[in-house]
Parts: sequence; structure tokens; C-alpha cells
Amino acid sequence: MAKPRTHFTCQSCGFQAAKWLGRCTDCGGWNTLVEEAAQVEDRRPPWGASGGAARPVKLVDVEGEAEERRRTGIGELDRVLGGGVVPGSLVLLGGDPGIGKSTLLLSAVERLAAAGPVLYVSGEESLRQTKMRADRLGVRSESVHLFAETDADKVLTATESLRPVALVVDSIQTMFLGELGSAPGTLSQVREVAGRLMAYAKRSGVPTFLVGHVTKDGSIAGPRVLEHMVDTVLYFEGERGHPFRILRAHKNRFGSTNEIGVFEMKGSGLEEVADPSALFLAERPAGKPGSAVTATLSGTRPLLVEVQALVAPTGYGTARRTAIGVDGNRVALLAAVLEKKEDVQLTGCDTFVNVAGGMTLSEPASDLAVCAALVSSLRNLAVPQDVLVLGEVGLAGEVRAVAQIEPRLAEAGKMGFARAVLPKGSARRVESRGVKLLPVETLGEALEVLFPR
Repeated sequence: MAKPRTHFTCQSCGFQAAKWLGRCTDCGGWNTLVEEAAQVEDRRPPWGASGGAARPVKLVDVEGEAEERRRTGIGELDRVLGGGVVPGSLVLLGGDPGIGKSTLLLSAVERLAAAGPVLYVSGEESLRQTKMRADRLGVRSESVHLFAETDADKVLTATESLRPVALVVDSIQTMFLGELGSAPGTLSQVREVAGRLMAYAKRSGVPTFLVGHVTKDGSIAGPRVLEHMVDTVLYFEGERGHPFRILRAHKNRFGSTNEIGVFEMKGSGLEEVADPSALFLAERPAGKPGSAVTATLSGTRPLLVEVQALVAPTGYGTARRTAIGVDGNRVALLAAVLEKKEDVQLTGCDTFVNVAGGMTLSEPASDLAVCAALVSSLRNLAVPQDVLVLGEVGLAGEVRAVAQIEPRLAEAGKMGFARAVLPKGSARRVESRGVKLLPVETLGEALEVLFPR
């Protein structure tokens, strides 16, 4: 009897080798090659066709129709998805273990079950364990069907029989096909199972949610091809021991990738946070140095966040520069501008910058707030409690205009801020609506306004 042929496949990039290698020669990953059975027969994968015309069709002859999105009933989730779930879409949700992925989807399926049966496939928990979570969340809809199975063929058979309005697979790394000789979670298994689920979703119009494991560096485990195949990639983020969770879209074919959803983990499950600005500023210390508030835009939603800084004399030969929630290179750049242009001596000091609440600031509109927090901590002078700080800082020490200033100021006024230090270029394009504008052109002018001598 002939010995079954095998090869070794890299689980990160898909590179194949005839023998095991400690390091993948294609992507450079260590210990990523796994032995898999070689598919001798040349067959077409059954998931190759997603439905549609049997021959090429002219673009102008294709009849377009507006897809009516299905609301999940969870406003923050619908916001990140772009207004709801598109029929036939494939959504991948990743996040750290215990962050709340299963909790979020189990809460969503109960709302979706109002339109018909929903199938929740659990490959990691028994029916009894899933029922315990459902009881804690108050999920009692008779239209929610549970299926504890890891065989993808059985899952697809049950799905064809039930014809649900939504399908959840928790998780994709536990599913397998018996015809493949590799273990669940390997590249070939994940790619084949995801392909068949994608074909079913496109053919039937059933929105499908996939839960994905993540690696220690925070990326979704398995091949990158999985993220290319799906329509939407969502990441559920949050600090361990911190009650707040942030849902982000890293890819979305049907909406913006700039929107975020904010949740709070409680004993009864995840609860939406309708006013994130109030959440992020709830514990802001009053009259303390090293704190400044800025306004950032996440998609269409303006958010007020607190930037904290601590400047202390260094105890080592080289000063430390630590930044959490903001780019460390950007903080080093701003510290250099402060020293060169405004004679703010930070060379012999350790600087620590943090964005409260677990938020991440990626736009340069928060530059001026970082500078204000650093100077506030160094001089031991507090930024006025009712002042919003907003602006991009250039290498010459100029304060540059920022986009969409109106919604930022409107959010500041709603949160009780009476004044706003902002670029003069932005102040010329906006009318004051309850917030007194303090326009500045340079970093020196901004520091004079915030810390008058």
C-alpha cells in the first residue's frame, strides 16, 4: 500500500515545502510549518462559484438593486457595520480570549431572530455551556437554534435544512472537513471551510458571522487569505480588567472603516455606551497638571478624550519616552519641537504620555493637546478645566488647521467646555456656537494662552 503523500505548509503565508523547516523561507516566520496531507487528485473546489451568471455579462446590463440592511438591534454594532448587516455578507470578528466576541454575537442573534430562525454554531462549547451564557444575557427567543458541531459538512447540511436568516460560526478555527487530512485550524482547513461558507452566504443571501482567534501580537490567527475572503473584518479590543470594549472595522466592503463602537462589560453582558465622550472624561481629575482634552473624529462621530502626560527627572543616563494610545515617534517629534522652538527643557526628563480610556489617537489634530499636557506637567500648571485644545503642530512650531472643526466644537459645547484653543486657519471657517474661540498661529501663542505668565 502506497504511503500517503504529505507536505509542510506555512500557516502564515501558505508556502509549501517537501520537508519540515524551522523557519519559513518565504515570510520568515519561525515554527509555522505544519504537516498536511497532499491532495493528489486535481479537483475543483466546490466553493469556487459564488453564484451568478454562467457567462460574462456587460457591466451596463447588470441590474443593480439596493440591498436593504438588516439591523442587529445593537446600535454600536450597526454603526461599525455601516448601518446594519448586508444580506449575503461574510463578517469576521476577532479579539483576545474572553474579550466578549461570543457575548456580542449571541446578543445580536436574538434581535435578528425576530425576522426568522437563526443558527448559532458553537465549535468550542457544549449546548449546555452556550445555554448558560444565553440565560445570563437574557436570550430566550424560540427562533435561536444552537448546534454544537465542528464538522463543516454537517454544519452546511443543517444550514440548508433550517434556512436561517443569519448564521454564526464560533469559531472558524475549530471547523474541519473530513476529506482534508490536516488538523482543524490549519491553512488548508480554514481556507476551505471559509470558502464553502462564503459560497453559501453569497448563494442564499444569509449574512454569516465568523469568530476568529487572534495571535499573541493581536492579528487574527491563520492565513491572511481569510481576511481577504470575507467582506468585513471587525476587531474587538479592550484591556484585561478594564470594563470598556471598543469595536473597530479594519475592512468593510459596505461601509466606512473609521467608525467605532463602544461597549461596557457588565455582569449581565455587554451594554452600549451611547455617549463615549462622557465616558472617557468621567474620571478626569479637576485642576491637576499634565491633563488636556482634545476632540478626535472616529468616522462621523466626534469624541472628546483626555491626553495625560507625566514629566519627571530621569534617573538614568538616557531619558525614557513612553507613549500609550498615541504614536511614540510623534511624541518624540513634538518633544523636539518644544525644546527647539519654545525652549522647553525635556532633555533630562522622562516623558510618559497616555490617552485615558484605552482610546488610540491616530490623527495629528491631537498634537497641540500632547504639547499642552507635557508643558503642564513640566511646569506643574494645570490646563483650565473648561478649555479644549485642538490643532496640528508642524516642525517649524506652527499650528496647522484641522478638518471638520464644527462637529468637534459642537461636541465640546455639549460637554460643557466654554473655550477652545484652535488653529487660526480653522477659526476663520467656523462660527462660534456657545464655545469661545481662542485662535493661535504658533505653538508659543498657544502656550501663552494656556499658561499666562
